[in-house]
Amino acid sequence: MATKRKVNNLLALAVLSVIVGRPMHRYEIASTLRDRGKDRDMDIKWGSLYTVVQNLEKAGFLEIVGSERDGARPERTIYRITDAGRAEMADWTRELIAEPAPEHHRFTAGLSIASALPPEEVIELLGQRIVALGHIIDAVRAELEAIATTLPRLFIIESEFGLAMLEAEQAWARSFREELAAGTFPGVDWWRQLHADGVEVAEIVKIVEGGNAPL
Repeated sequence: MATKRKVNNLLALAVLSVIVGRPMHRYEIASTLRDRGKDRDMDIKWGSLYTVVQNLEKAGFLEIVGSERDGARPERTIYRITDAGRAEMADWTRELIAEPAPEHHRFTAGLSIASALPPEEVIELLGQRIVALGHIIDAVRAELEAIATTLPRLFIIESEFGLAMLEAEQAWARSFREELAAGTFPGVDWWRQLHADGVEVAEIVKIVEGGNAPL
């Protein structure tokens, strides 16, 4: 079961992961996060960085160690991680690695209401997705090959996992599309006929929810 954390925004974990190296002000934190690609790994909302840093300090995970001024720019507060912050980072990392949790996916949402579209259109849309995924996979592979020569594998394993998930998604989408195109997907003829007869989407949903759809 997920721990109820004092600061539960994943951006907080990203902040702890970079500031553990040395004290930083918020602008350094943001630039380091971008340089390390954390915005890809953790779906960072940059607008909340100021609040997250404040909350980490209030929770005792960061502490203020000074400030600096660069020319006419406003004074910048410098933070460093505390022992409690290090413990929180380690515990949170353990939880994320060990405990599966529901993760919302746009593709899953679309699949859940695919019956609103006729099978032929779904086949076409899946084809588009498969091609798009192929481009993304190629780009990620190229990026991995490039950074593998400059970074230890330990620091790119999240990108390896991302690539594996993309490849698995593409393989599943291709298999589903092939079933629809070949007519071997259970109930595809019934699904097609509903749309040919002009049955409203609301009625299709009622039929499915009522257990009257062919298995």
